Amino acid sequence: MRMISSGIARQMESSSWIRKMFEKGAELKRVYGSENVFDFSLGNPDIPPPAQAGEVLRVLADDLVRPLGMGYCPNAGLPPVRAALAEMLSSEQGVELRQEHVVVSCGAAGALNSFFRAVLEPGDEVICPAPYFVEYGAYCGHFGGILKPVASLPPRFALNFAAIKAALTEKTRVVLINSPNNPTGCVYNQDELRALGEWIESVNSQRESPVYLVSDEPYRFLAYDGVSVPPVLPLSRFAVVIGSFSKKLSMPGERIGYIAVNPELPDVQVLINAITLTTRTLGFVNAPVIGQHMIHAMLNEGVDMDVYLERRAAMADVLRGAGIRFQMPEGAFYFFPEVPGGGDDVKFVADLLARNVLAVPGSGFGYSGYFRLSFCVEVEVIRRSADAFKAVMQPYE
Repeated sequence: MRMISSGIARQMESSSWIRKMFEKGAELKRVYGSENVFDFSLGNPDIPPPAQAGEVLRVLADDLVRPLGMGYCPNAGLPPVRAALAEMLSSEQGVELRQEHVVVSCGAAGALNSFFRAVLEPGDEVICPAPYFVEYGAYCGHFGGILKPVASLPPRFALNFAAIKAALTEKTRVVLINSPNNPTGCVYNQDELRALGEWIESVNSQRESPVYLVSDEPYRFLAYDGVSVPPVLPLSRFAVVIGSFSKKLSMPGERIGYIAVNPELPDVQVLINAITLTTRTLGFVNAPVIGQHMIHAMLNEGVDMDVYLERRAAMADVLRGAGIRFQMPEGAFYFFPEVPGGGDDVKFVADLLARNVLAVPGSGFGYSGYFRLSFCVEVEVIRRSADAFKAVMQPYE
């Protein structure tokens, strides 16, 4: 009996390495104790939300007596929240946005799904630099879209602009970028992005259905060493920015994100209305109301970045001490080191697992020969992992 669709069956067979390793970590912690397991698998922020979060929740609790305190809200989000987001994004992006250019979403993932549902026809293609967040393939695939990964340029994992241009076909509908990048920590610079935006404009001058430039930016706030994350909206009329507060406010479970569209986009309101519709019809209905109130009160707040800076330095020390080659991440909270000798990343991750170190193979992100480490763990855990990394590296010396 065929109980589920063939497409979902294929996704289950190749389900996310990230989740597989996370679940394996939970099993190892039960057997060996959490203090003896070094789980760098999942980008799940462990830093508490800003202190103001508790006060906001207390105020909300007292306010729930009002009519519709926890009722449905407009599908595009609470109007005051959209207006505040538009003001914040206008400053951040350098483009004047109004609330009608912003939709509050059920996380960045919800924004991407709503956007893809609004613009993709079956067989349309989404070009994406690799390595990439593995769920992208499912997000566009749900609606008949096809993800076309294009290998980035190591060691920094810069955009391979020539390869992106070569991947363009009549079916291309979206160029999707993610900066700061998961899993590499790369931040695309102004020159890279300007060239991409100019190319998008040139391509669309000759097309009936435009190619959108979509920037997925949940790690925008988290850049190091004075690196800036350039705004994308000014680069093309066809630019769309997606973000979330999961990492910035350490609230990934509350599922609050947004999608902002360049107001100069032809028929901009048609796209916004379509995204509002698909937000409803995909079953999100509206982003969580409590979360919307929380981010509204904390738009200018954020977690303590010094914690991530310390962890990044500790992880770099551990990798150097073990003789593992890596590029220092410019943003986000991941390292993407090389497998020694360019070897089998799945085997190397299995070797790490035998030492109770949980990592994710680069092939899970469409880029073999590397592996990802998340430093969403306490600095003491990172430092205690040093002997395990050294032991795994001994056969390569």
